[in-house]
Amino acid sequence: MGRVAVPAVIESLEDLYRVQRGEITADQARRVEVADALVDTGATGISLPRRFIEQLGLLPLRMRRALTTEGLRDVRTFGAVRLTVQGRDCVCDVAEVADACPVMIGQVPLELMDFLVDPRRRQLIGNPAHGGEHLIELM
Repeated sequence: MGRVAVPAVIESLEDLYRVQRGEITADQARRVEVADALVDTGATGISLPRRFIEQLGLLPLRMRRALTTEGLRDVRTFGAVRLTVQGRDCVCDVAEVADACPVMIGQVPLELMDFLVDPRRRQLIGNPAHGGEHLIELM
């Protein structure tokens, strides 16, 4: 398929709720912008390097077993973030990876944002079954 990397914005969901309640201003909400989040349809969720998790102030939720390139590992998962790619967003819990690893966007966030990977052009496209429009299926 080749490498697919996209710009992405990751925001602390807790901070976004605090903005809604008027506890902090929008510019105080913690966020991370990356130019090259790796899209990996073989991965499940979103994984962030430890430094970004700390920057967002995410709280640990639990340990989860994960199948990695190095075999089975226990990984820490953290509270939800809002992930925005190409104007579409979704909410996902986060798995922690080492700082040397890229931000990785897996299949679940892609589904939630209604994206598919176009392997020929090596880019994300809106789901052709929905006319490229961002839809959720409720049936």
